[in-house]
Amino acid sequence: MPSPARSVDSSQLKTNVNAYEIYQEIDPALVTEMCQWMRENEKNLYNTAVGSLATNRKLRPIFILKKKPADQYVWLHKTLKLRTSDTVGEHLFQVYFMKGQQEILKAFCDGMEIPHDGEGQVEGDLPEELAADKLDSTVDTLVGAHDPKLVTLYLRVFNLQRPGGWESLGEKLESDDRLKLA
Repeated sequence: MPSPARSVDSSQLKTNVNAYEIYQEIDPALVTEMCQWMRENEKNLYNTAVGSLATNRKLRPIFILKKKPADQYVWLHKTLKLRTSDTVGEHLFQVYFMKGQQEILKAFCDGMEIPHDGEGQVEGDLPEELAADKLDSTVDTLVGAHDPKLVTLYLRVFNLQRPGGWESLGEKLESDDRLKLA
């Protein structure tokens, strides 16, 4: 007996993605920027991530770490595109925005009136819904002050913080031509 057809909302296919899928779409320059920042500012995390990813690929971490930094970043990007790298990839995104791109995080929280500690760490629970009008004005402000690709990356990563994401944010990511990763 054939299984019943599953109803899939096509709008969720693009906006409700995992970290490894974001790495598949992202501009390599953003990954290079993120890796370079981590290598310079979060060396232990960078080395741990390389070690974990290399071990998963049955490679010795030193093999990767002896490469030139640019080659390391290319290898990391290629590896982070794999489903098996999803958890590590999401963690790298989170650290990058919490420590390396706090201004975007704080501006988003302020614009959406999400209480935070002044450094972008949300106080309490995330909201159940994101008001579309606040989201529009917040995105306008962010895109006006930052690289739209970086803003897009942040919004996609933020949308990972809740199972299924937020409907209004998903719609915004799909409908706003400024919010493209590549």
